[in-house]
Amino acid sequence: MRILGLSFLLVCASATYWLDWTEQSKRLSIIQEVNRQIGRTWTAGINPRFDGTSFEYLKSLCGSLEDLTGSSLPVKDIEPLAVPTAFDSREQWGSICPSVSEVRDQSNCGSCWAFGAAEAATDRVCIQTNGSTIWELSAEDVLACCNTCGSGCNGGYPSSAWSWIRTTGVVTGHNYHQYDWCTSYQLQNCDHHEAGQYTPCSSLPSYPTPACVKSCDKEATNYTTPYADDKRHFKTEYSIANDVTKIQTEIMTNGPVEASFSVYEDFETYVTGVYVHKTGQYMGGHAVKIIGWGVDAGTAYWTVANSWNQDWGEKGFFRIIRGVNECGIEASIVAGMYV
Repeated sequence: MRILGLSFLLVCASATYWLDWTEQSKRLSIIQEVNRQIGRTWTAGINPRFDGTSFEYLKSLCGSLEDLTGSSLPVKDIEPLAVPTAFDSREQWGSICPSVSEVRDQSNCGSCWAFGAAEAATDRVCIQTNGSTIWELSAEDVLACCNTCGSGCNGGYPSSAWSWIRTTGVVTGHNYHQYDWCTSYQLQNCDHHEAGQYTPCSSLPSYPTPACVKSCDKEATNYTTPYADDKRHFKTEYSIANDVTKIQTEIMTNGPVEASFSVYEDFETYVTGVYVHKTGQYMGGHAVKIIGWGVDAGTAYWTVANSWNQDWGEKGFFRIIRGVNECGIEASIVAGMYV
């Protein structure tokens, strides 16, 4: 029995080693393929966030279930305006709306769809009231309590999140263990890219969807508004046509928008630059917040906030090529109006 048990352990250990070696070998191959291309617009690198995990783990973080060919929301009628070559919400509104510069962390949960909605909605409340109303809106509330939005940490629909914010309303809330609003995010921050200030994500479990708790955190002793009275409602929700100028017009007029795009294996190796998919298999849909645009050495791009904390990518942000619907990002824009 001891021999059989030892043999079993050796087989398991060999299988684990083989998985680690083959996954790491594949990542190195992807990095080399990206970085050796002539005229490349972005840099790939070793990503400790995914070290020791399979590519299936990346799939678990890609929680946008939206059909990338369109949205169930009505398309907003937008009259395109003349747009500048570059625009950044952080520069335009950062002095009165600090949330536009924030990067949150979805932790080990496929809750990107809820984060993109809560983050863009937070920005839009402030922007559309010219800084007179500053709230942090809760991704936790959207994730845990929207029963029509999908499957929580296993993925959800950005369009449904915006509909829920309009009809049911979302309470205030912020990051993990931040109790200055009604509900903080229950799942802890972790390092998604390089060694930083948090625990490596690879050492944490993949979390189940938190329970919907219809009360404010008991630790939020300085926040006195009851949960039921804390619900904030948007007036409208909509999608935006796959038209670059209309998307730009919407952002610079009303604030950042939520977008879904297709993630491939090479995206996890992103370090800096203007991302263009080059290699690797499809992993799933990911929801993010587009805050602006620009041009880098002749390459037009969108500026995007990810939800993997500020230690990932370009201080939590990344850029992706603009004008070619890269990975479907221009065909899946949703937002809403607070005022």
